[in-house]
Amino acid sequence: MYKKKRWAMALLVLLVAGVILTGCQGQGRGAAASSQKKVTIGYLPITHALPVFEEKELLEAAGGDVQIELQKFSSWTDLMDALNAGKIDGASVLIELAMGAVNKGIDLKAVALGHRDGNVLVVSDAVTTPQDLKGKTIAIPSTQSSHNILVQEALAKAGLSAKDVKLTELSPTEMPSSLASGAIDGYCVAEPFGAAGVVKGFGHVLYESGDLWENSVCCAFVLNGAFIKNNPEVAQVVIDSYQEAGQKLDEATATTVAEKYLGQDAAVLKESLKWISYDNLTLTREDYGALSEKVKADGINTNPPSYDDFVYSQN
Repeated sequence: MYKKKRWAMALLVLLVAGVILTGCQGQGRGAAASSQKKVTIGYLPITHALPVFEEKELLEAAGGDVQIELQKFSSWTDLMDALNAGKIDGASVLIELAMGAVNKGIDLKAVALGHRDGNVLVVSDAVTTPQDLKGKTIAIPSTQSSHNILVQEALAKAGLSAKDVKLTELSPTEMPSSLASGAIDGYCVAEPFGAAGVVKGFGHVLYESGDLWENSVCCAFVLNGAFIKNNPEVAQVVIDSYQEAGQKLDEATATTVAEKYLGQDAAVLKESLKWISYDNLTLTREDYGALSEKVKADGINTNPPSYDDFVYSQN
């Protein structure tokens, strides 16, 4: 009987020790999570996301603790679902989609712009003047986009409105071929798909974004609010290195990074990079005010979040 009691006591001690060790290991994982080093950023394979790629390159070259892990998406819907669910830490995304998510109570913060300008309205050869857009089918990637705004601006310049054309949503990759086949008469979308249509001879540029909305904004670099709150130092490294990446994206660097991550034709990239800039990615109150007025005027978002609710500030 005595031996049985000793075995029982020994077994109890082992079980308790196991529970304690498991608890300690769990605490260790929690501590690692709270000081996250690997930051997962979502993107679509577009020229507008180049600062994210260059940031990854910079952080890897620096060899520091914070590193970027890229997650590629094929559609804005899939990217936003992952972002809103907290499955990724941040993303390069259409700014209007992020604004809409904040309206719905999703905790996202815009920490920078994706680029400046960099969009074109490409049309078939049958469209030679803005007035020729009347009755035509124009593709955009989403109604919640600056591409929609740019099309509205182009129509207004021609004395037309959205009622005078057929606006349709298409995947960016489908737009050049749809123009070539005659399924659409024009499109406005993230690069390099505008350049692809031009270089391949499917159409020509009717307007550059700067002709319609000077210094326009389109994409934003956003982070989940919970990620910023739980990892403030890591988040600041990501924000600072992203701004540095934008400053380094001159034509040569942008071409190298785009070829590596996008695999686009060199001629298409050269054409695309004529229209875009990355050296000033701060989202100012003035920028956001202009954007907010446009999304309200075009019925894209009747009640956009305030600058202070949407744009991240260290203060």
